[in-house]
Amino acid sequence: MANGGGGGGGSSGGGGGGGSSLRMSSNIHANHLSLDASSSSSSSSSSSSSSSSSSSSSVHEPKMDALIIPVTMEVPCDSRGQRMWWAFLASSMVTFFGGLFIILLWRTLKYLWTVCCHCGGKTKEAQKINNGSSQADGTLKPVDEKEEAVAAEVGWMTSVKDWAGVMISAQTLTGRVLVVLVFALSIGALVIYFIDSSNPIESCQNFYKDFTLQIDMAFNVFFLLYFGLRFIAANDKLWFWLEVNSVVDFFTVPPVFVSVYLNRSWLGLRFLRALRLIQFSEILQFLNILKTSNSIKLVNLLSIFISTWLTAAGFIHLVENSGDPWENFQNNQALTYWECVYLLMVTMSTVGYGDVYAKTTLGRLFMVFFILGGLAMFASYVPEIIELIGNRKKYGGSYSAVSGRKHIVVCGHITLESVSNFLKDFLHKDRDDVNVEIVFLHNISPNLELEALFKRHFTQVEFYQGSVLNPHDLARVKIESADACLILANKYCADPDAEDASNIMRVISIKNYHPKIRIITQMLQYHNKAHLLNIPSWNWKEGDDAICLAELKLGFIAQSCLAQGLSTMLANLFSMRSFIKIEEDTWQKYYLEGVSNEMYTEYLSSAFVGLSFPTVCELCFVKLKLLMIAIEYKSANRESRILINPGNHLKIQEGTLGFFIASDAKEVKRAFFYCKACHDDITDPKRIKKCGCKRLKVAARSRYSKDPFEFKKETPNSRLVTEPVEDEQPSTLSPKKKQRNGGMRNSPNTSPKLMRHDPLLIPGNDQIDNMDSNVKKYDSTGMFHWCAPKEIEKVILTRSEAAMTVLSGHVVVCIFGDVSSALIGLRNLVMPLRASNFHYHELKHIVFVGSIEYLKREWETLHNFPKVSILPGTPLSRADLRAVNINLCDMCVILSANQNNIDDTSLQDKECILASLNIKSMQFDDSIGVLQANSQGFTPPGMDRSSPDNSPVHGMLRQPSITTGVNIPIITELVNDTNVQFLDQDDDDDPDTELYLTQPFACGTAFAVSVLDSLMSATYFNDNILTLIRTLVTGGATPELEALIAEENALRGGYSTPQTLANRDRCRVAQLALLDGPFADLGDGGCYGDLFCKALKTYNMLCFGIYRLRDAHLSTPSQCTKRYVITNPPYEFELVPTDLIFCLMQFDHNAGQSRASLSHSSHSSQSSSKKSSSVHSIPSTANRQNRPKSRESRDKQKYVQEERL
Repeated sequence: MANGGGGGGGSSGGGGGGGSSLRMSSNIHANHLSLDASSSSSSSSSSSSSSSSSSSSSVHEPKMDALIIPVTMEVPCDSRGQRMWWAFLASSMVTFFGGLFIILLWRTLKYLWTVCCHCGGKTKEAQKINNGSSQADGTLKPVDEKEEAVAAEVGWMTSVKDWAGVMISAQTLTGRVLVVLVFALSIGALVIYFIDSSNPIESCQNFYKDFTLQIDMAFNVFFLLYFGLRFIAANDKLWFWLEVNSVVDFFTVPPVFVSVYLNRSWLGLRFLRALRLIQFSEILQFLNILKTSNSIKLVNLLSIFISTWLTAAGFIHLVENSGDPWENFQNNQALTYWECVYLLMVTMSTVGYGDVYAKTTLGRLFMVFFILGGLAMFASYVPEIIELIGNRKKYGGSYSAVSGRKHIVVCGHITLESVSNFLKDFLHKDRDDVNVEIVFLHNISPNLELEALFKRHFTQVEFYQGSVLNPHDLARVKIESADACLILANKYCADPDAEDASNIMRVISIKNYHPKIRIITQMLQYHNKAHLLNIPSWNWKEGDDAICLAELKLGFIAQSCLAQGLSTMLANLFSMRSFIKIEEDTWQKYYLEGVSNEMYTEYLSSAFVGLSFPTVCELCFVKLKLLMIAIEYKSANRESRILINPGNHLKIQEGTLGFFIASDAKEVKRAFFYCKACHDDITDPKRIKKCGCKRLKVAARSRYSKDPFEFKKETPNSRLVTEPVEDEQPSTLSPKKKQRNGGMRNSPNTSPKLMRHDPLLIPGNDQIDNMDSNVKKYDSTGMFHWCAPKEIEKVILTRSEAAMTVLSGHVVVCIFGDVSSALIGLRNLVMPLRASNFHYHELKHIVFVGSIEYLKREWETLHNFPKVSILPGTPLSRADLRAVNINLCDMCVILSANQNNIDDTSLQDKECILASLNIKSMQFDDSIGVLQANSQGFTPPGMDRSSPDNSPVHGMLRQPSITTGVNIPIITELVNDTNVQFLDQDDDDDPDTELYLTQPFACGTAFAVSVLDSLMSATYFNDNILTLIRTLVTGGATPELEALIAEENALRGGYSTPQTLANRDRCRVAQLALLDGPFADLGDGGCYGDLFCKALKTYNMLCFGIYRLRDAHLSTPSQCTKRYVITNPPYEFELVPTDLIFCLMQFDHNAGQSRASLSHSSHSSQSSSKKSSSVHSIPSTANRQNRPKSRESRDKQKYVQEERL
C-alpha cells in the first residue's frame, strides 16, 4: 500500500532493471536513474541478483517522494536526489534578517551607551562643581585625551565614508563609470537568468564545467563589493538595508555562493535583477543622452513598467514550475519564462484568454494581488507612454535643410489667425517664386484647425514644438543657417508691455545663440523699442528690424489728419492683394483697381543715368506705366538713405535702386530692362523685355556687384545729393527774381539746389528761421518742432474756455482710457503732426478730449510739442465735443486704451463705435461757417497769397458749412475687423467681408491694426519697404532719433544750425484740389496723366492717387460727401472737378514769410503761455496770463490771438 501510494503520488517505477522514475524540478519528465550499481556495491558480494533486487526495492521505494532532482555520475550531487531549495532561500533570509538584527542591536547598544554617558556626564559635572576647579582640572584631563582619540577615529571613518559616497554618486568620472558598470553587469546577470530559465528550477551543476555559473559568480562578487561601498556610504544603515537594491542583492548574491558549495543550481529569486531596470533613465542622464523632460519621463515610465512586468513573470515562473510546498510540489506545471511574461501581460490588460493560467495556490494568490496593481499601472502608464511617443514623433525631431533653398523661422504668437494672415501675404501669387521654406517653432502643439492649415501648405511649411528660449530647440530648427527669424506679437493681449518683454527675451535668446541672424520682430509699444536697440548684437544695418505697431498705427492715423484717406492707401500698398475685376461702373471698380497695386523695388536701367528724378519719374509713368516715388542713394561715406521725390536737382547714378508702385513684380522689371536704343519707339510696355545691348549688360553687372552704387565723382552729374551743386546751365534769374518767383521750379534751367540744401542762403529765409538763434524751435535732429517742457496744468482747458476759443482747422483726438489702462503712446500720433517740414503757422492745433488721469501718464512724452491742449472730459459728451468745435475740425481721431481688457471680441470696440455714432448724429448751426478752416487742399508753393488770382480759394476745396456730424471727417481705430460693419449705418457691407473691401476702410474712416501684419513679410523680402513706410508716416523718424529716444526717452531741443535746418527740406504728403487753381482746367474731364506731368514739371509735385467722392460716377447729383481712395490710376483716367489728388509736395521755404513775425513772437512767448486758441483768431496784444477774468472782458476777447504752446 505504501509503495502503491508512493507510486501514485509520483511516476510509476520501472520494474525491469530496478530503475525508478524520478520527478525533476521543472516537471518535464522522469529520468531513469541507475541505482542498481550503488545498491549492489553496498550489499554482500555473495548475495544473488534476486535478493539484491528485492533489497533495493525495499530500501528505496518508501523514499521515492523525496527523489526530486536528477543524479548523474558527472556531477557529485546528493545521491538521494532531494531538493535543496530551502538552503538557497535560507542563505538569503539569514543574511537579510541577520544583518537587520545586528543593525538594530547596534542601534540599541548605541542608544543605551548614549544614555549612560549622558547620565555619567551629569554626575561628573556635579562632582566638578562640588570638588572645586582644581580637582576638576585633574579629573578632566583623561577625558580630553579620550575625546581627541574619538575625534581622530571619527575623522578617519568620515573620510572613508566620503570616499565611498563619491564613488557611488557619479560625481566624478570614476564614479560614473562604476555606476554604469554596475547597471551593465546587472543586465548581464538578468540575461544569464533568461538563459538558465530554460533549464529545470533546480539541478546539479559542476561549477568548474558550467560557464554561465562562473560568469554569474564573477558578476555577484562585483555586486558584493559594490554593496560594501554602498553600505559604507549610507548615512542611515537601517533604511539602506531595506532599500529595493539591497533586497535585490540579498536574494541574488548569497544563493550563488551556496550553489558553488552544493554543486547545484536553483533558479530561485534571480529574476529580481529586473528591478535594476528602474535606474535606466538615471544611467542615460549620466551619459548625457536624455536631456528633455519628456524623454526622461518616457524612459522612466517604460523602465518601471517593464521591470515590474519581468519581475512578476519571474515569480510566476518559479512557483508554477515548482508547485506548492504543502502539496509536496506535486501540483506544478511546465511553463517557460516567456509564457509567464505573456500570462502577466494578458492579466494586466484584463484580456485573460484562458489559454495559460496559474494552477498553484501560490501563483493564484499572487495573481489576485498583482491584478489590482498591474491593472492600475497598465491603465495609467500605457496611455501616457503612447501619448509621449506620439507627440515626440509628430512635432519633435529636427529640421533638415534642403540644398539651394532658404528657410526662415517664425515664432512668438502662433495662432490660426496670425499664421493664416502671415502665410496669405508671404506666399501670395503676385510675388516672384518664393523659394523659401517657413519653419514655425512654438511650445504648444497646434490645434486641429492650425494643423489643417499646415497640411494645406505642407510643401513650404513645417512645424516644430519647442521654445526659442531653449538652445536645443534653436539647434533643431537650424537657426544658424536660417535666412531670418520672424517674431509675431499678440496684438490683442491685455498687457502690451509683458508681450513686448516676452518678444525681447526671444530676441536676446536668439541673438545669444547666433548673433549674426537677421531678426524681424513685432513690438506693441514704442517705448519698448529702446530695449531692442540696447541689445549689443542688434544691428539695423544688417537687416534687424522692429515693426512697432503702435508707432505705425498712430503714424498712419496722423497722416490721415493731413490727407484723409492716406492710411487706407498706404495700408493697401504694402499688402499683397489680388486683382478683383468688376464690370459695373461703381466706386468699388476703381477702388479695387488701385488695391491691386503694391510697393516694389528694382534697380534702374543705365538708360536713366544722368537724368533728373522728375524726368525719370515722368518717363516711367508715361512709357513704362510705372510710378516711381523714391530712390535709395548713398552718400560719400557710403551710408545709404531713401529720398522720397527728391526733386530735379538730383541726377540718377549707375545702380540706383528705385521704389515703384505697380500691380505685379514682373511689371517693375521694365525699369531694369529699359533701353533707349531698343525701346524708345515701343508704345506697349509689355513688349519691353531684356535686350542684348552693351549698356544693359553694364547695368546688370552693377546690379549684381558687391556695391551697386559705383559713383563717378569726376562727372558733374555724379555729385552727391548732400552737396550744394550748380547745374551745368546757371540760372539767369537774379536772387530777387528767384524770390518773386516764389521758388517755383517751373524751368529746367532753374537750379533749386542752392535753395534746397542751404536754407540759410535763401533771400529772406535767414530772417524767417534765424531771427532769434538763441531760441530752440526744433529738436536736436531738426526733424520736429520743439518747445520747452510745459506743465500739464498750463494746457488744460475748461469747457467754457474751450468754447470761447474759436478752434478751427484743428485735430480733435477723442481718447478712452483711465489710470489703469495700457499706454497707447500718443507721442507717435503727435510727432508726424509736428514734423519740421511744416512751417510753424501750418501746424494743426491738437486738442485731446479724455480722462485727465490717463493723459497725465502720457504727458511726459508730449510736453515738448507746441500747440497741444487738453479738455478733461469724455468723448461721449456732446457738450465737450461742441466746446472744442468738432464741426470745424480738420479731423477727429477716436482711440481707445481699453480695447484689450475685454474678452468678448465683438465688444472690444464698443467705446470707439459709440463715440463715432454719437458724433455722426450731432447737428450744428451755420452761424460761424465763415470762420471755417480748410484742410482739404493747399495752395501750390510759390503762389502769391495776396494776389486775387492766386487767393487761397484757388487750388483749395472750400468745405461747405457742416450742419450734421455725418460730414465731420472721422477716423476710428478698431481692434476687431468685423466691427467695421457698425460704423456706417447706410452701407451694405456683408459681416464676412474682408476689412479692405468694406466701405469705411475704403473711405479712410476706419483703421485696424491687423492691416500691419503684412509688413512682416514685406520687410523680409525688402527691408527698404519698412524704411520707406516709416519715413512717410512718422514724419521723419530716423535711427539716430530712435537711438536718442532710447537713451533718454524724450526729445531734446537743439539750436538751429545749417545742418539741422537742412533736414526740414523734405517732402510731405498733401491733397491737391481741382475745383479751382492752376489745375482747374484739368479737373473737368482732363486726364490724370496730364495732371501728373504738369504737377511734376511745374512744381516738382508727385501725384500718386485720387480721393474721389463716392457717387461722383453717378449722372445725378448726390448729397453724399463720402470719398474713397484710388491708388495710382492709369494715364488716361478721367478726372472730375471734386477730386482731391494725393501728392508728395516739396518743402516751400517762402511759405512762412507772411507769418514770420507772428511765428517769431509766438516762439518767444511759448514757454510762458498757458492756453491755446485757433489759427484764425484775431491777434491780441495781451498775453493770456494777463487776460481779465470778467465776463465783459471775455466777451470782448472772444477771438483771441493764437498762442503757441
